[in-house]
Amino acid sequence: MPQFRLARISLLLAAIGLNAASALTGAAYAQDKPAAPAEAPKDTVRPEIFKLVDPAQIKPLMDAKNYDEVKNRLAQADALPNKSVYEDFVLNRMRISLASATNDNATLTKALEAVINSGKLQAAEQRDFVLALANQYYNSKDYAKAITWFNRYQTETGDTKVRQYIIRAHYFNNDFATAKTELQKDLEAHQKAGTTPKVEELQLLANSGAKTKDQATYLLALENLVRYYPSDDYWLDLLSRTQGKASYSNRFALDVLRLEKAAVSKMAAEEYTALAELALLAGQPIEAKQALDAGFANGVLGTGNKAGEHKKLRAQADKQAADDTKNIGTGEASARKSKNGTGLINLGYAYVTLGQFDKGIALIQEGIAKGGLQNADDAKLRLGYSYALAGRKDDAIKTLQGVTGADGRGDLARYWIMWVNRPAAGAAQAQAAQ
Repeated sequence: MPQFRLARISLLLAAIGLNAASALTGAAYAQDKPAAPAEAPKDTVRPEIFKLVDPAQIKPLMDAKNYDEVKNRLAQADALPNKSVYEDFVLNRMRISLASATNDNATLTKALEAVINSGKLQAAEQRDFVLALANQYYNSKDYAKAITWFNRYQTETGDTKVRQYIIRAHYFNNDFATAKTELQKDLEAHQKAGTTPKVEELQLLANSGAKTKDQATYLLALENLVRYYPSDDYWLDLLSRTQGKASYSNRFALDVLRLEKAAVSKMAAEEYTALAELALLAGQPIEAKQALDAGFANGVLGTGNKAGEHKKLRAQADKQAADDTKNIGTGEASARKSKNGTGLINLGYAYVTLGQFDKGIALIQEGIAKGGLQNADDAKLRLGYSYALAGRKDDAIKTLQGVTGADGRGDLARYWIMWVNRPAAGAAQAQAAQ
């Protein structure tokens, strides 16, 4: 999990003009002039303080990075007795500028808080100083105080843009439960509005689920990462954790590997061989050959201490696939004579693996209609992803939306819909970068 940081405090301080000049400009400072009796007392800076912190003298010192002299002048001014609230306000504003320039975080934090609590800031300035202090606490990893000041900023301004930092502060403060709850609210809001959550929000939700040992929340976040920002790592994690569910049925092992092969750019060697072996057992040698060919082409098979096993399995698949391709047309008659539709479904999927999608899908549909199947919804799942592989998106979604089951079938149907609706690679990368 990457550490999130707000903009550098120096940039924010520069943006709000934290220097003593703005406090002194236009402010009265004591002179030997008679006060107008009708006027209320004004904020003043005594001459002995002003001559120490006169902006006309301080600015060249700051520009020359003569910070020791500026610090010395502030210390002299601070040592004068009976300073007014306004004089302290002026000195603290100058301390902010100096502390920001010298990376003196302790002084910076103390001075920011003093300026905010002085009551001397204009309303427009107040919000910026509160945000600067929240930012300072966040970047200093004092997350409890960052939350307090971000909440104050949000309450006083109505600006909800800092909400993401409040949530992250909860997470980094090890309050994973609160972070998870708030992130779930944000995800629900995105879903209702039809907007795309940020990748960082989903990553943080996944980590919050992991930290609280909440597998359901982790999977929810992971599904949405796959939906909006698909990558090999996200797909592999999602499929692995789906197989780890207590309710998962191992009869979908081949279906999982079929989806993995479609979704990721490269599988592991053992997954290519597992797909090939399961396909051979299912009477799909053409699919087995295709899996092994892909593994060899990707450079993960045919090397290492199992190279001999890989080549032997490939030779077996090649021979059976050649026979199947040669004789595939002769299987229709016997499949139609069968008492159930299993043979038609298997034959149809063999045509799908050959790229003859229309013929294959028609046979699968015929097999489902014939009935007598042990698991009719399993066949509908395979029909759905046959549509997906054929590029028939609308038919795939319509079919897969009708497939349910807590044993992995419903999950796989939903994942195939996610694969069908996947954003283009460039679009996903662009979204993640925003």
